[in-house]
Formats: sequence, structure tokens, C-alpha cells
Amino acid sequence: MNNTATLEKMHQLKLYGMAGAFKTALEAGWHNRFTIDELVAHLIDAEWDDRYNRKMKRLLKSARFRYQATLEQIDFTLPRNLDKNALLRFSEGNWIQQKKNIIITGPTGVGKSFIATALGHQACVLGYKTRYYNCTKLFPMLTLYKADGSYYKQMQQIQKQAVLILDDFGLQKLETQSRLMLLEILEDRHGVQSTVIVSQLPVTSWHEIIDDKTIADAICDRVIHTAYRLEIKGESVRKIYQFDGSKTAT
Repeated sequence: MNNTATLEKMHQLKLYGMAGAFKTALEAGWHNRFTIDELVAHLIDAEWDDRYNRKMKRLLKSARFRYQATLEQIDFTLPRNLDKNALLRFSEGNWIQQKKNIIITGPTGVGKSFIATALGHQACVLGYKTRYYNCTKLFPMLTLYKADGSYYKQMQQIQKQAVLILDDFGLQKLETQSRLMLLEILEDRHGVQSTVIVSQLPVTSWHEIIDDKTIADAICDRVIHTAYRLEIKGESVRKIYQFDGSKTAT
């Protein structure tokens, strides 16, 4: 058997994890310690891990998160009405499988965006396509896409995301075109994909921000009734961390 030729074939077949594990086993002399079935299992496990890690890296890059955040980094000791058990349940991804939404509301600085990003990161870990958008940038961007003819393609990309994070919703009233774009996004995703909406405003104020009762009713109907709600309270996390240098998460 020509091990060099075998390694070359593994690379040609893009079995990079398997090739790496096989090369390591050869160099360390481990291949003589494995039975045939143990060696095969070891190589397959190595290939599985390598593909999973590469896929997760692609998903994280594609998500374009605002923060580098994980659920493990969330500080549950802060007094902000944050249910640890609820977030731990979310980490299992059942809400994504069930096509449910999550609404995160609360005053500025309490860590809403960080928590939403951590949920998105966990979705990537579970293998789900995820994309983060700031609403103040999303709608102007979509308006430009309408002008250059790529709007439909971009909306298709948004629709393909298993988890869509819409951050900073409601910082300003929506113009007519923005209202219709938001409704189109949520209509396409309703019962099909999951959406996380982050807002400083309570849900009861959304009609005022959307600024059109009919469209507001349609938008809220497609989000609120299939959503888990995290209503975060308390002081700005930034202030707490400013005076406590020992804290490194939010």
C-alpha cells in the first residue's frame, strides 16, 4: 500500500479532515495500534469534525454579526429580568425548528443586541443559516437594491436565512417603502423561518413607529403571536462594566 498515494487521493476527494488524521496516525505510528474498524471510525470522525468546523466558520462569517457573542458569555448575575432557563432552552434550537420568533425589548444599553447575537451564534453552531441586520441600514440598503435591479435577489437571500436578526427596530418611524419592505420580509418568513427582532420600544408602541395602522396590524400579526418575548430591564450594562473592570461579558 502506498500511503502517499492514499493521502493524495484523500485530498483530491476533499477529505481534508480524514487526510490530516491519517497523516498524523502514520507519523505517530498510531495506525498499527488500531484495528481496521477503529481506524475507519477514527478517520470518519476526523472528517466529520473538520467539515462541521468549516461549515460553522462559513456560517459565522456569512452572518455578519455586530458582536462576537456566545450564550456562555452572557452575564446572568446582572439585575435585568433575564431568564437564564429560557435562554438555555433556546440554545437547543427548538424555536428554530418550530419556526418561532423571538422579540427582545428593553432600554438602551441593557445588552439586547449582544443577547440576540449570542442566539444567532448558537444557531450557527447548530448548523442554521443566520444573518444579522441593523434596521437603520437595512431599509436604505434595500431601497438602493430596488434602484439597481437586485432587490428580488436580495430578498431571496433574506428569505433563505433560517434565522434573521433585525436589530434596532423602531429607532425612527418607518417610511412608506420601508413599511412595505418589512411586511414583505415578515410575510415571506411567517411560519417558514425564524426572526429575532430587537427594539428599545415595547411591542405596544410598534403601531406608532410603523405609522400605518393597517400595515402595523399585518406586521404585528405575523410576528407577535408566534414569538417568545424577552423584556429586559435595568441599568445600562455599559455603565456597570465601566466601573467594574472584572466583567468581560454582557
